[in-house]
Amino acid sequence: MDSWVNSAEVLGSDLPLELAGTGNRRAVLMGALREAVRSGRLAPGTRLPPYRSLAADLGLARNTVADAYAELVAEGWLAARQGSGTRVAERAAPVTPAHRPRTPERPSRPVHDLVQGQPDPSAFPRTAWLASARRALAAAPNDAFGPGDPHGRPELRQALAGYLARARGVRASPERIVLCSGAAHGLRLLAEVVGGPWAAEAYGLPFHRGLLASHGVGTRPVGVDGDGARVGELTRRDRAVLLTPAHQFPTGGPLHPERRAAVADWARSTGGLVVEDDYDGEFRYDRQPVGAVQGLDPEHVVLLGSVSKSLSPALRLGWMVLPERLVAPVVAAKGEREQFSSATDQLTLADFVDSGAYDRHVRRMRQRHRRRRDQLVAALERRAPHVRVTGIAAGLHAVVELPPGTERSVVRAAAWQGLAVEGLADYRHPGAERAADERDGLVVGYATPAEHAYPEALEALCRALPPG
Repeated sequence: MDSWVNSAEVLGSDLPLELAGTGNRRAVLMGALREAVRSGRLAPGTRLPPYRSLAADLGLARNTVADAYAELVAEGWLAARQGSGTRVAERAAPVTPAHRPRTPERPSRPVHDLVQGQPDPSAFPRTAWLASARRALAAAPNDAFGPGDPHGRPELRQALAGYLARARGVRASPERIVLCSGAAHGLRLLAEVVGGPWAAEAYGLPFHRGLLASHGVGTRPVGVDGDGARVGELTRRDRAVLLTPAHQFPTGGPLHPERRAAVADWARSTGGLVVEDDYDGEFRYDRQPVGAVQGLDPEHVVLLGSVSKSLSPALRLGWMVLPERLVAPVVAAKGEREQFSSATDQLTLADFVDSGAYDRHVRRMRQRHRRRRDQLVAALERRAPHVRVTGIAAGLHAVVELPPGTERSVVRAAAWQGLAVEGLADYRHPGAERAADERDGLVVGYATPAEHAYPEALEALCRALPPG
């Protein structure tokens, strides 16, 4: 970049902020602000102009100034609080040349965790699970303690067939259910049996895309908007499509009814397969339950589910509801014996479902997660009303939308606050083209922290957000 010079009066005083030099304009601005603080020209507590005003004065883009403010907040030079604007941090007092200013140390490990993906481990229903385990072991047939059937225990397949029909609108007999150790295990088996290429939502878990790739199955991105995946982009070349219809991950929102019907039509007309990741379909708050796409066409849709979000990822229990033609190949791909899921855990989950304990636990966690979500929304309305929260009608996470160009700096600012949180860009398919609906944001998991730690985690989140 060419050398450039500009200046502005800060807060209308006689203190000019000179910007001169080559290179990235944000970096030059940050250097000028640091020098002004270091020299004492900007005293601790001095209020800086809104980034829009300073951008206009300096002839810079608003995002450039907003990003510079956010990074200096993260480094500890500035402090931002809703309603009070951006100020010079109190600890950023001028120092003598013999004592260089210290950049605050980044915490060696996160103090707060708002990463999506798992429930609060302390919420596991230990007492009810132990009661089910005792009953299941007492009633277990002798063959439960021999080599395991790769199809899975019949007791659990029977229990799941009833539960999924009642709770998720799934059409399945126990014979079509094959047990696995989770959604990732199910994807591995399907990749081996079905082959590629697959289509996948432009936003989704990188782990799933990488898993498929490791089994020789490439994925092609399908756009995502407010109505979910744009399934009209599917082609006859796609052997399968991986979708999250109940609650698009991570952007939120269900697949529109017309698109649900359209993807089932695509599968029927092309012989393709819809792989439905029903990762958190039981948790909805402000809307009626959205049934599984599998109910529209059981012969062309695979439903993947697990207890990772509802109970615990430590249990390693999941299921596939398969078209009849895929049952035998998938069971064969698992091997001659069950190697992945404990028979005693399968029997315990069967009792947990049949006894009604699973329904009671889901209802209790639904109330808890809704309360957590409401706390998140209330905190942002109070401390950062300029940001928008989306994807909150269901699930265990929300998306906090950010001003364009600020996502990376906000994630860094969160890390300096000791907060683990991820940006939307972390989930974007590397092959997806930049689109008009692409946005900056944070994926905030509100289920993970313990009850006592959640308010502090929200406080850290609010401190990391850019000023309005």
